[in-house]
Amino acid sequence: MLKIFGAVGSGSVPVEATLTLLDIPYEVIEAVTWEDEAARKLVEPVNPLRQVPALVLSSGEVITESAAILIYLGDLYPQARLAPGPNDPNRAQYLRWMTYVSAAIYALVWIIDDPTRIVASKEQAPHVIDRICDRRADCWRMMDEQITPGRYVFGDELSILDLYVAVVSRFAPGRARFYENAPKMAKIIRRVDADPRLKEFWAKRFPFHDGWER
Repeated sequence: MLKIFGAVGSGSVPVEATLTLLDIPYEVIEAVTWEDEAARKLVEPVNPLRQVPALVLSSGEVITESAAILIYLGDLYPQARLAPGPNDPNRAQYLRWMTYVSAAIYALVWIIDDPTRIVASKEQAPHVIDRICDRRADCWRMMDEQITPGRYVFGDELSILDLYVAVVSRFAPGRARFYENAPKMAKIIRRVDADPRLKEFWAKRFPFHDGWER
């Protein structure tokens, strides 16, 4: 059985969602690393950055970084058609946007979790968070302007990229601003939210509470 170090509402969720769609048994080792030193120590042996997600394969090999894990899983199970294969015309753009979401948008969570990592004063923290939220919203806008989606980003079939965007778009500045800045992807992501195959999964790992889209 695979083991994943993760947490509710975190970057491990798209990995867990992918494993759920692949029907692969896995165990989640809950570790809210941004709140708890004990959780960071729990993760440290498998990821010296003390961050989630970290996937431990049955061989004992460890993969970290959400985009790397997702790309690996998509390639490992091509029969599931959750990712464009090496010879697929969409492959280049798939890799482009998977890396973009990870590097340009998701990576900024490290600062939002604790702005004093880059500023000297706590008084500056709210301004830093506002700037990061502006940056993330602008990144979503630029991505939305450059894609030509079907029902999903790459046509009529759900892909791992759709799952990735569905989760990361719930991070600050939140879905309302995402919808405003990325109207094409907004339709797609609402479709991912409503996917019946993931209904129970979302309820457990990233619940849709009243007013969550604000």
